[in-house]
Amino acid sequence: MKIRNAKLKIVNCQLSIVKGLARACAYILIMCATLTALPAAAQTNGSNSPYSRYGFGLLNDRVGSLGTGLAGATRGMRGGWNLNPTNPASYSAIDSLTMLFEVGLSMQNANISENGKRVNARNTSVDHVIGGFRALKNVGIGFGLLPISTIGYSMSNESTYTTSTGEATQTDTYSGDGGVHEVFLGFGWRPFKGFSLGMNGGFVWGDLTHSVTASFSDANTNSRVRTYDTHVRTYKLDFGVQYEQRVNPRNSFVIGLTYSPGHTIHGRSYYYDQVVVSSTTLGDTVKCKNGLALPDQFGAGFVWNWRNKMRISADYSMQKWSSVSWPVLSADAAGNATYTSEPDQFKDKHTMALGFEYIPDHYGLKWRHHIRYRAGISYSTPYIKVNGEDGPSDLILSANVGLPIINYHTNRCLLNVGLQYERVAPKVSTMVKENYVRFCIGLSFNEEWFRKWRAN
Repeated sequence: MKIRNAKLKIVNCQLSIVKGLARACAYILIMCATLTALPAAAQTNGSNSPYSRYGFGLLNDRVGSLGTGLAGATRGMRGGWNLNPTNPASYSAIDSLTMLFEVGLSMQNANISENGKRVNARNTSVDHVIGGFRALKNVGIGFGLLPISTIGYSMSNESTYTTSTGEATQTDTYSGDGGVHEVFLGFGWRPFKGFSLGMNGGFVWGDLTHSVTASFSDANTNSRVRTYDTHVRTYKLDFGVQYEQRVNPRNSFVIGLTYSPGHTIHGRSYYYDQVVVSSTTLGDTVKCKNGLALPDQFGAGFVWNWRNKMRISADYSMQKWSSVSWPVLSADAAGNATYTSEPDQFKDKHTMALGFEYIPDHYGLKWRHHIRYRAGISYSTPYIKVNGEDGPSDLILSANVGLPIINYHTNRCLLNVGLQYERVAPKVSTMVKENYVRFCIGLSFNEEWFRKWRAN
């Protein structure tokens, strides 16, 4: 009987290992498919905002599902079941038995208004694909693919003018597409108790395309197309530290700091001025080399952990866009078009965020004990200028819940479901106003890939 029981245990152990390997292969295939699909999805979706005409476009917050629920207040967040690419020092807290993988998507409805006119637009986007695991004792690895910015808009304006044969109409159509993305690999290391440091290294790429098409009802007037095309290929580094201090057995706090150095992007920007004459396109091309840059970025965060039930986080970050130059079209003394990189095109961007997370009982045995309730609020100043005026500020209110999905060996994956409300408010009343309602969904896999199996 004992031999039979031992054989049954061995068989069950082998079946568990096979199941674990099968799940691992399935998740790797899902990850590869998502990583392949993300660039195409992010290039064409996610924005209908006219403000994406300026600079790199609309900037992404570059957080996971945890940060989405907390409105980005994550620089001090760390934990064995958390993925937090905002601060790579947090990777050192990843549980030694688990492999973490997360995919996040969003669907939004935008209400855009200007001078009493309103339009609604709907978009979908892939927000993040990230993963992490424990490599060595006190060393965690993080990796993923994140959008940095998104461009997407189409709008037109009509005006009338007088010709020799009467009145004619000119239609100016403005359109843009593209974005910038980053694939990264990072580590977090805890050299001694309470202190962790980390770094992300990434490759950044993307294409930014803007065009202005002038068409005329007068057949004697040639159409004109002006295109601004920029290609981005560069690197990005992010550094982070975290210090965790336990106040008493049930309460602790974490301080987090981040820094990303800015640098010149060795890319090229082109301006094409084309005129359509009898179905033939004629025109000139002007080039600006190394005219872009990434800004220095600084961040600080604080988290209070109360009885392993509630975490309150506060963040501040600054992106020094005022020191970044940008290609500007002008003319030389002879009237020829020039395309050169000019300073003073942007403003420093400041962001303040406050987040809240509550877990009823982290060590509870019932499903409802492990539901994560999150809420957050953030406010950002603009980094762009619109016709010489400051661009719009940004207010975000967010809330989501992490619903546990219980699988083998008491691992708990999470289905993160939430809502965001975003208000884009310009200082000048005649500028475009935007309101967004965004439905966010994220699937977090938490698998015990590294558990050592044995038969008793």
